[in-house]
Amino acid sequence: MPEGPELHLASLYVNKMCEGLVFSGAVEKSEVSKNPEVPFCCDAYCIKAHSRGKEVKLTLTPIKNDDDGKRKVTKHQSQQPMDVVFRFGMSGFFRFTSVDDLPKHAHLRFYTNENPPRVLSFEDTRRFGSWHPNGKWQKDRGPCVMFEYESFRENVLSNVSDKIFDKPICEVLLNQKYFNGIGNYLRAEILFRLQTPPFVKARTVLEGLELKDEDKNKVKKEITVEESTEKTGKKVVKAETPDLLSLCHTVPLEVVQLGENGYAPAKGKYSVLQAWMRCYCVEGMNSLGDHNGRTIWFKGDPGPMVPKDAKSRKIIWKRQIDDHDNTDSKKAKKTRTDSIAKAKPVKKKETVKVKKENAKSKTQNASKRQKTNTEKFNAAPADENKPKTRGKRSSKVPPKTGTNTIKSQHVEEEIKTKRNSVACRKTTTKAKPQRKITGTRGGRSK
Repeated sequence: MPEGPELHLASLYVNKMCEGLVFSGAVEKSEVSKNPEVPFCCDAYCIKAHSRGKEVKLTLTPIKNDDDGKRKVTKHQSQQPMDVVFRFGMSGFFRFTSVDDLPKHAHLRFYTNENPPRVLSFEDTRRFGSWHPNGKWQKDRGPCVMFEYESFRENVLSNVSDKIFDKPICEVLLNQKYFNGIGNYLRAEILFRLQTPPFVKARTVLEGLELKDEDKNKVKKEITVEESTEKTGKKVVKAETPDLLSLCHTVPLEVVQLGENGYAPAKGKYSVLQAWMRCYCVEGMNSLGDHNGRTIWFKGDPGPMVPKDAKSRKIIWKRQIDDHDNTDSKKAKKTRTDSIAKAKPVKKKETVKVKKENAKSKTQNASKRQKTNTEKFNAAPADENKPKTRGKRSSKVPPKTGTNTIKSQHVEEEIKTKRNSVACRKTTTKAKPQRKITGTRGGRSK
């Protein structure tokens, strides 16, 4: 999310925290980062920051100690200043902390010459940011929309005939070759204030803005920049007749005016910036994905160059409430949560009691069952002396008998029952013919 205003605020933050401090030692890189090492090592050096569009440059300058202006250095000590150019990606920013409070995602570290030392670190959670030792401003990037307004305006209007301006204006605004410093939320705010649909050809929006040599003086009169103190670096911009290019200059400076309260990723506070926004992630606004897959927020008609099968992406940014607002409601919420927290332990105690009672009843039932079983087993040996009946299986099994002996008893009883049944069948088959003979004899005698 860091755009031109955020990188400028980051440079102001570095200059504020590093003013009057002396840094020493080597620049340390994290093991996780894939960015290059910074080959700079010095016993004493200072740091200053400058911003241009979506880039920040840190200048590491060695400090001369001798009276003659010469510095005693070893072979491995850096004698010349070095520029390190940073691009923040999606989540990069600078932090100044103690060594004990070093952030987890601090991928580049500059240590002060103090006891205990403090650290200026470049923190990047998502690791999309980058740095370049001995780097320069990127050639493909145009002039800064905030602090190089005249050259920025000339660069755009002198290249309106390029093919890039055949695309929708919302997509051209993200091209850093012409709009260095404009990002996703700034383009939505600029087009909303200009009341221009996002999917309109960029050339049609810029057609009436040809800048001639005679018009340069008019532009200077229309846009007056009043600088406040040098420490804050805040600028107030007043535009009489705003157009697209003038809004690309004034709207980012409004964010710079918000200061650290506008964009404070280290603190995780964005409430001031959210309150300033009129269109980006605001309820009631429309949203669509452009041809590059980026979400554009707008109001009303999107324009004729909408991508095919474009769907709305209503991902609303969660609004943060400022600490100074809604104090009464917060107090009421606290009392509610306190009452709920007090009521919960009572319910838990009741449930625990019920569970204990159920457990006691279960243990009592189990003990009763065990008693009955022991009584039965104790009564079983008295029946061992009784004579066993043939063909009948004993229902009681004496305790402490092995499974093999019990099985053998069952097998012997089954064999005996089978023999008895076979014997009975034989007797019945032999008796039947005798009955027939006696019947015939009786008939003959008669």
